[in-house]
Amino acid sequence: MNKTNRKQDALDYHSKGRPGKIAVVPTKPTHSQRDLSLAYSPGVAEPCLRIAENNEDVYKYTAKGNLVAVISNGTAVLGLGDIGPEAGKPVMEGKGLLFKIFADIDVFDIELDTKDVDEFVRIVKCLEPTFGGVNLEDIKAPECFEIERRLKAELKIPVMHDDQHGTAIISGAALINACTLQKKKLEKVKIVVNGAGAAAISCTRMYISLGARRENIVMLDSKGCIRQDRPNLEATKAEFATTQTIDSLAEALKGADVFIGLSKGDVVTADMLKSMAKNPIVFAMANPDPEIAYPLAVKTRKDVIMATGRSDYPNQVNNVLGFPYIFRGALDVRATAINEEMKIAAVKAIAELAKQSVPEAVNQAYNTQNLKFGPEYIIPKPTDPRLIIEVAPAVAKAAMDSGVSRKAITDWDKYAEELRQRLGQDDRIMRNLSEAAKLNPKRVVFAEADNYKTLRAAQIVKEEGIALPILLGNKKKIHQLIDENLLELRDVPIIDSLEEKGEPRFQKYVDFLYAKRQRRGISYLDAQKLMLDRNYFGASMVQFGEADTLISGLTKNYATAIRPALRVIGTQPGSKLAGMYMMLTAKGPVFFGDTTVNANPTAEELVDITLLLHDAVKKMNISPRIALLSFSNFGSNDGDVPNKVRKAVQLLHEKYPEILVDGEMQANFAMNSDLLASNFPFSSLNGSPANTLVFPNLESGNIAYKLLQEIGGAEAVGPILLGMNKPMHILQLDSSVREIVNMVTIAVVDVQSRESITPKKK
Repeated sequence: MNKTNRKQDALDYHSKGRPGKIAVVPTKPTHSQRDLSLAYSPGVAEPCLRIAENNEDVYKYTAKGNLVAVISNGTAVLGLGDIGPEAGKPVMEGKGLLFKIFADIDVFDIELDTKDVDEFVRIVKCLEPTFGGVNLEDIKAPECFEIERRLKAELKIPVMHDDQHGTAIISGAALINACTLQKKKLEKVKIVVNGAGAAAISCTRMYISLGARRENIVMLDSKGCIRQDRPNLEATKAEFATTQTIDSLAEALKGADVFIGLSKGDVVTADMLKSMAKNPIVFAMANPDPEIAYPLAVKTRKDVIMATGRSDYPNQVNNVLGFPYIFRGALDVRATAINEEMKIAAVKAIAELAKQSVPEAVNQAYNTQNLKFGPEYIIPKPTDPRLIIEVAPAVAKAAMDSGVSRKAITDWDKYAEELRQRLGQDDRIMRNLSEAAKLNPKRVVFAEADNYKTLRAAQIVKEEGIALPILLGNKKKIHQLIDENLLELRDVPIIDSLEEKGEPRFQKYVDFLYAKRQRRGISYLDAQKLMLDRNYFGASMVQFGEADTLISGLTKNYATAIRPALRVIGTQPGSKLAGMYMMLTAKGPVFFGDTTVNANPTAEELVDITLLLHDAVKKMNISPRIALLSFSNFGSNDGDVPNKVRKAVQLLHEKYPEILVDGEMQANFAMNSDLLASNFPFSSLNGSPANTLVFPNLESGNIAYKLLQEIGGAEAVGPILLGMNKPMHILQLDSSVREIVNMVTIAVVDVQSRESITPKKK
């Protein structure tokens, strides 16, 4: 993507709407004067007095126990260096966002305008009453070592410098598993570490804690090999100075078993890799360019196990596998520290998780059916939902066993369930679908490509590897928009249906449409005229396998946009057509149908719609819990709507007993499991809220999703068109670029799922 566009996208992301990425959200009702009197004066005095009597009650009456400070002075920000505390703030907000979405931990980011170690430590000490833990971030070495050492000694809450220990913990887990697969013993391997910053020092210390021997380790920095005869060595580097007479990285790698790269890109050559011992282990973790490129490494040595910091290659060493869950476990037992025992517990939990059978959700996210422990899977994927229930309990238990916890967990099964419930699946499901799309991108026709939003979406899905765009529209206008907005789409196919007239492909499409619709009022001349329309032309490309799916509807109403697809492609044999929205809510995704197609379905049609929704939700690796909605509950009212919904449920129970569905019921009972259980204990949906809602008519479904979108703050992904003979999807009128990208992602995964059911002929 053009660098100017990429930069502007990042600036827009952070600035549009409410500036920044995080906000403070009330967790208690604040709608009435009584609520406010409890939240502040005079009611707030009661918890204040309780805490004054017993400081530990601060965990009971305030957010301290789930609040972490992300603190930096901006002296070592990402790869940007010493850019200052204000410039580092977007990164700290980003770290807070990761804490929240992966472990439901709240964060205040704090940027300190000081490089003085004493002042930094003093300020953080003064903040201790506010927080349950401290995550130090982006502080340059060697000051970061002293700051962390002193704060760990002087504070009674957990402190961790993630730049040091995050990479150490994740790579430590990877190293354990790589040694197992390569049949090497950690205490015997020769390790070469290229880099001597905070992460490299901490990684090396971690490997020693896990069993590596100091005398088998050689460390290099920008000046070469760190040897004991080098003058004026810093204390942290002197800790790993070798007595061996080695000067260069090439010398160090001869016969080495393990290479750890935390330096800069392309410093390891193919010849250096060839000189390593049999079955080498290479962790090239420089970003964005590893010390040796992954393709070059695996081509040079078939016996290598390789890890990088990049998401587009196997075995990504990503700190998000560790820090959210380490702090989650530490907070949940009110640990006074994050000690070595807790870090090693995290290492072992992550390593063991990689050996377990991979859940279908993870396989689906990476578009594979056989992700399993091996050379290309030595550590879990960042989207693995089991991380929180494996790593956090391991850390919590280690804190208890090592005597730094102030709260005990006795029921570990209950704790695991609490962890599961902490995280909704709202944006996680889109992350998983996006990962799946990237692994097998499909050809997507954009029928309205002479629109800036469409082109921006096409640029994004192309750049991120989600899809292979094909642009339909006026070529001159498309090229003008590409040039004006500095988009890198010149290599993307651009087709103008008006220019196609008279070409063999155009004639083939016309003949097909005429043959299919000649007894439905379309003459041959009509077919020729209609095929000039991009929606007809794009649908024909999908019909004839010249594209995989179609995206349209940005500038047309739904009925107009869907008609060409119905005439060209049609519905699946015997299937009804329906529109489904995936509503991304704070409590997880909820699927709405039908929201776009069927105005007033009969009971039998409601059954068909329910079956379509059931299958669609299952394809997203979610177990459907379906409620058919009405204004009545289980016969409490009669009328056309409740009667037909009641009949539809009866038919579903009779013909499809394997489907978990019930109704008719009001929406609040469907979404509130306690309310449902107390009033209708016989319902098959008791236990958890419904996640799939079938509306009695188009009016109610359409109103519901739009209200939830505008007032409830849910993000609507859709409409996802169900029942078509070939995959194609219609956008909301005037969709945003984000909504278009989401729909393209859904469309690509739709194609993939169909191919997995009906493989293409070889």
